[in-house]
Amino acid sequence: MTHGSNDRPRDPADLPPPTLVQDAAGLRALLHDLDRARDVAVDTEGDSLYSYRERVCLIQVTANERDWLVDPLSGLDLSGLGAVMADPAKRKVFHDGEYDVLTLKRDHGFLFQNLFDTRVAAATLGSKTPGLATVLQERFGIALDKSMQRSNWGQRPLSDKQIRYARLDTHFLIPLMGEQIPELERTDRHVIVASECRRLEMLMAPDHGFDPDDWVRLKGARALPPIDRQVLRELFSLRDEIARAENEPPFRVLNNETLLALVFTKPRTRPGLQAVPGFSPRQARKFGDDVLAAIARALELGPLTRFPRQESREGTDDFDEEQIELHERLKQLRKVVAEAAGIDSAYVLNRHVLLRIALERPTNLAALAQVEGVHAWQIERFGARLVDVVARFEDERRRGVLPIPARRRRP
Repeated sequence: MTHGSNDRPRDPADLPPPTLVQDAAGLRALLHDLDRARDVAVDTEGDSLYSYRERVCLIQVTANERDWLVDPLSGLDLSGLGAVMADPAKRKVFHDGEYDVLTLKRDHGFLFQNLFDTRVAAATLGSKTPGLATVLQERFGIALDKSMQRSNWGQRPLSDKQIRYARLDTHFLIPLMGEQIPELERTDRHVIVASECRRLEMLMAPDHGFDPDDWVRLKGARALPPIDRQVLRELFSLRDEIARAENEPPFRVLNNETLLALVFTKPRTRPGLQAVPGFSPRQARKFGDDVLAAIARALELGPLTRFPRQESREGTDDFDEEQIELHERLKQLRKVVAEAAGIDSAYVLNRHVLLRIALERPTNLAALAQVEGVHAWQIERFGARLVDVVARFEDERRRGVLPIPARRRRP
């Protein structure tokens, strides 16, 4: 259904209460209703701010203008809901659904077909602020209360305020999609959203096991002298060990500012530990001796002279200088195309596909079409420009005139 100026969604205050699904009978009733639905809006809430291993704590579902809140912590068998997610005959509507898709795959093994993301659609239509609250305010004049965004969704029972908040994350997604689809078709941008949504469907949940070398990702870590790096590495590992044992997110055990304060001061005694800014008496009682032992261990190990190898955000760690140069040229073309279209460059060409093009170096459209992840609309709209960039690069390489600057390498 498309909502225009004379067909507005209902005011949130006028909506009937959502249905809580906490037992097998309630889940059967939900699945029976979803049998008759063509479009199903979905969202999730997790507890990453309150536990070491985050869980999906709530699954919001809207279909046929009804809202359900499914409680996955109540021991339900959610395989029937998973079948809905995988059903190509039912369109699943998310807003900024990457996190939801990944966590539902991770926790429940769900697969997804026929997904539509209203945030992707909003950004593709030119919105610079495609968050749900902004989009709903602009489209329907609806103001969302985001005060529960950092709520503890693992607590039970859910509060009335949590319930009111959660149901609105899906309630308006289907009418929002109803307005977006004709605009996407009118501007010939529907294929952009479709290709990005297919990418979301195929995402694989990453393994988020602890890596003791991730200390290097902390702000300011690379500026530390070698002995401080060793201290930070030991404290970083200790923090994770304590967080895992107490089922707390690491930042609640010891925040990054206090972690670095310990590194800078390197206390060796209890009084010295208690003088560290941000390190509370409670922390000193609970694990102060462990902190002192970790610092002593680091000092005994001595300076950490080399940084651990970390994958760059762009994924070019294994590229040689020529490959990096071609990648930069392709990125620049992507930026130009995106700016001309007024959309995010990631929707013009995904970064993983950009890497494959830099590796495979297609110099004609037929070769470009063979690169995994390249879509027909991309070939049609700017494929010739892509292969021209590659062909020019190859010509300069053969003639030995590539202008490759000296690049500072990470130690």
